Amino acid sequence: MERKALVLPWSGARQLVLVTTPDWNASQGMLRTYARDAHGWHAIGAATPIVVGRAGAAWGLGLHPAQQGLQKKEGDGRSPAGVFAVGSAFGYAGSEPTALPYDALTVDEYCIDVSGSPLYNRIVDANKVGKAAVAGSTEPMRRDLHESGDQAYKVGFVIENNPRGAAGAGSCIFAHLWKSSQTATAGCTAMSEAAMRDLFAWLRPDEHPLFALLPESEYRRLREAWQLP
Repeated sequence: MERKALVLPWSGARQLVLVTTPDWNASQGMLRTYARDAHGWHAIGAATPIVVGRAGAAWGLGLHPAQQGLQKKEGDGRSPAGVFAVGSAFGYAGSEPTALPYDALTVDEYCIDVSGSPLYNRIVDANKVGKAAVAGSTEPMRRDLHESGDQAYKVGFVIENNPRGAAGAGSCIFAHLWKSSQTATAGCTAMSEAAMRDLFAWLRPDEHPLFALLPESEYRRLREAWQLP
């Protein structure tokens, strides 16, 4: 009997941002980009270094099937591993040259990292949801205005970990700018501004882009089954 090809939630994706790290506890890794056509995945551009969570990685909640092992939790300092949809872009400027939906951040926008909040894991405008709704959140999106000129969110995009907002399963996971190639994050993936702007110019919603992060051993284990390059 002929075996049917596995239909994955991302079978229609034609762009992939792939991050691999040496192991579960590594805070540095490499980012590669791929496009898919009728002949399969092929590399786009050169690999670039990135940093991830200060404690490494743990399985997140995304498009992939649930996996055994360490699971991403709020405040654990780990970046979510797995396969995720690419969400909207954001930045400090009024506009940016990207095809992704773009949020020009204001001083009143926050990402809610308070697990008990009904707005958990959402970027909200305090003027719309009320000041009380953002009380306790440690994630002002205009970090340049709230955090002494911090440029981390000057340009970035949402990695759709925990899109349903499961309590304690991790929030506010982004691709954003790094402070340096040696400075890990609290759970995001960070890179140089040049690398981020390359992604801004390349990513297109109509190509159903993916973001995947895997330790190298897991990438080797899952590559064929998950139809990765």
